[in-house]
Amino acid sequence: MSEKSYVGWYFLATVIFTYVIVGVWNPATVLTSLHFSIGVLKNIIPVFILVFSMMACVNYYVTPEMAAKYLGKSSGIKRWIVSVVGGIISTGPIYMWYPMLRELKKKGVSYGFIATFLYNRAVKIPLMPLLIYYFGIKFTVVLTFVMIFVSLIEGFIFEKLEGGGFL
Repeated sequence: MSEKSYVGWYFLATVIFTYVIVGVWNPATVLTSLHFSIGVLKNIIPVFILVFSMMACVNYYVTPEMAAKYLGKSSGIKRWIVSVVGGIISTGPIYMWYPMLRELKKKGVSYGFIATFLYNRAVKIPLMPLLIYYFGIKFTVVLTFVMIFVSLIEGFIFEKLEGGGFL
């Protein structure tokens, strides 16, 4: 049995304490900071709701057996789409995905699709609002498409290496 960590609560208390201390000396700074934070929060809440809804659906409905079915050779181009989308919407620490990916490999999924899935984990939907906020929509769209395109190239390379007996 693991012990519950209170680090998050300590951090929250520290932030609140810091705001109170700064607010005593310079209330205008705290109000400006809070106003900015509320503005950012208003912009990203709709996206967070959408993302959390999608993650809940994926966690509830997608199983390793289902993924193996859609990533098999008979699925054609759909298997690449599933690999890209699966990598993008996957959540949690990467090492938690390794056992499932190993099981998919045992069920016949190629290294190309596993590599594509892993590469697309770098495209983070929950972070898109911040990426757009700091760098703009054009940069975000171009970066996302380039990452997806390169992930497919990487997947094809792994497919060829695996098919040639290198892996």
